[in-house]
Amino acid sequence: MEFHHHLVNGLDLLQAEGFTDAGAVHAFSTRKGGVSTGYLSSLNLGPSRGDDPENVRENYRRFAAAVGVVLENVVLSHQVHQDNVRTCTMADAGKGLFRPRDYDADGLITDVPGLPLVIFSADCIPVLLYDPVRRAVGACHAGWRGTAMGIARKTVERMCSVYGCSPDNLRCAIGPGISRCCFETNADVPEEMRRVLGAEAEPFIDTLDNGKFKVDLKGINGYWLEKAGVSAEKIVISDDCTTCHPDIYWSHRITGFDRGVQAAVIQLVEEL
Repeated sequence: MEFHHHLVNGLDLLQAEGFTDAGAVHAFSTRKGGVSTGYLSSLNLGPSRGDDPENVRENYRRFAAAVGVVLENVVLSHQVHQDNVRTCTMADAGKGLFRPRDYDADGLITDVPGLPLVIFSADCIPVLLYDPVRRAVGACHAGWRGTAMGIARKTVERMCSVYGCSPDNLRCAIGPGISRCCFETNADVPEEMRRVLGAEAEPFIDTLDNGKFKVDLKGINGYWLEKAGVSAEKIVISDDCTTCHPDIYWSHRITGFDRGVQAAVIQLVEEL
């Protein structure tokens, strides 16, 4: 499986070919193709970034139309860099965009067709999951804290416990985020990875001559998925580094809080 950029109605979307089929649709957004202005130009999909609410809704209209999801039903995560995973039903439709969110959740799961799950990122790691057998989907946001907590693994485990999914059937896509090349950190990040993974964390950590470290968050999230039982052949990881390409993606490391966010969405479609 590979990632490819697709230009759809002026939007540059990243999709994992072979990740979903006729049973689900998905995409990772970039910062291109929207109507937001200034430092939020142009496809800001974050409703809490100080953007004009109508600009955000129009950006969502364009994004939803390009991907083929039901705009009115979108369920937005409420990310707090933890490992909470919310089971979503039609009662959650519209929360975050048209109605207030009454939850904190860095992960979302559902088996309801027509209910799009949306997570956000601007260097953090977005992960989408799809079970074509049980027909269930999930999405989670993994900052370095969520990565250390194993939110990707916990999202798999929640899909298995709630919907009866089998990890063998899951397909997983790890989208664009800060890559090993740019994620230079102090000791706190590798120490936390070592605390939870022990020696298993070492392949994902480089020690630099300046006393700092580089950490492969995408690789660790992929490893958590494998530890949850997902086949490595069914995990696709984007090579795109958001920090390397601030012209294409929002990057907190480049611009700090003066930025928008990209989104990742996945939705089951009605069975044919």
